[in-house]
Amino acid sequence: MAQEPAETLAEKIEWLIQNMWPAEVPQPRNNVETAAAIHRVTGEDISSTTVWKLRTGRQDNPQLRTLTALAHFFNVPIGYFGFQGEDHPIDDDLTFKALRREVETGVVRPEVLRALVDLSPEARWVVDEMILAAAEADRRRHKRST
Repeated sequence: MAQEPAETLAEKIEWLIQNMWPAEVPQPRNNVETAAAIHRVTGEDISSTTVWKLRTGRQDNPQLRTLTALAHFFNVPIGYFGFQGEDHPIDDDLTFKALRREVETGVVRPEVLRALVDLSPEARWVVDEMILAAAEADRRRHKRST
């Protein structure tokens, strides 16, 4: 299931690659294929080194044209890459968009979401806590393995 978008530019770009990759574009196996796909769709020449630097946080202030190409490719507002305050409406919109994609592709079954809506507030709270705990454990496990 899609994790919520992150705070750093590197985390945001990685989140987009993992969760918002265009369905009509083959999934990349590496940064070379990622850069080539972005170039094919947007016409912007982004090198695989730039993709690598952005994904790893070695570059956190890319050119506006690079961010514009990424926003176009992933179909997100350019504001997604900017700094946001306490409220994250763009992140929330993208999280819902990623969740909708996972329902459409069968990763998350629609009946599970319907069942969640039908739960009592108390039961929903229990499920919420279990999901949050599982997500935190998954993040920790992934950090240790990378």
